[in-house]
Amino acid sequence: MASLMDDLIQVLENENREYEKLAELSKEKKQVIIDANVPALEKIVDQEQDVASKIQNLDHRRQKVMHDMSVVLNKQEQDFKLDTIIEMLSSQPREQERLQNVKEQLKTTLAEVRKINEQNQTLLNQALDMVEFDLTLFRSMRTAPETANYNKNAYNTGEILGGSGFDAKQ
Repeated sequence: MASLMDDLIQVLENENREYEKLAELSKEKKQVIIDANVPALEKIVDQEQDVASKIQNLDHRRQKVMHDMSVVLNKQEQDFKLDTIIEMLSSQPREQERLQNVKEQLKTTLAEVRKINEQNQTLLNQALDMVEFDLTLFRSMRTAPETANYNKNAYNTGEILGGSGFDAKQ
C-alpha cells in the first residue's frame, strides 16, 4: 500500500507540474492574442497539445493507481476519492499531509488555468467581434450610395472603393 501511495503522490505532483506548464503557456497565449500574432499562437497551441497529452497520460496512470488502491483496500472504486484516502491516512499523518498538500496545489493550479483560459476566451471573442465588424464595414462601403462619391468638379464618379472595388479574394 505504501508503494501505491507514493505512486499516487508522484502522479499528482507530475500532473500539477504539467498544469503549471499549461498555465504558463496560457499566459503567453494571452499576450499573443492581444498582439494578434497568429504564427506565435499556432506554436503555443502545439505546445499546449503536447502538455495536454502528457496530462491525459498522467490522468490514466492516476486512475489505474486509484483502482489498484481500491482493490487492495476492498473499497468500491466509484466511492474511492482523494478525500477518502486522506481520511483513511489519519494514522499516518506524514502521508496524509503530503497527499493533502499535493491535492491543494493541484486545486490551486487548476483554478489559475481556468481563470486564464476564461480571459483568453474573452479576448478571442473580442477579436472575432472586431473581425466581423471590419467585414461588415467593408461590405457596407461596397454597397454605399453613389451620392457619396464626388470628384473635385462635383460630378458623381459612381465608384466605390476606387475603380475596382474591394476584392475579397486577395
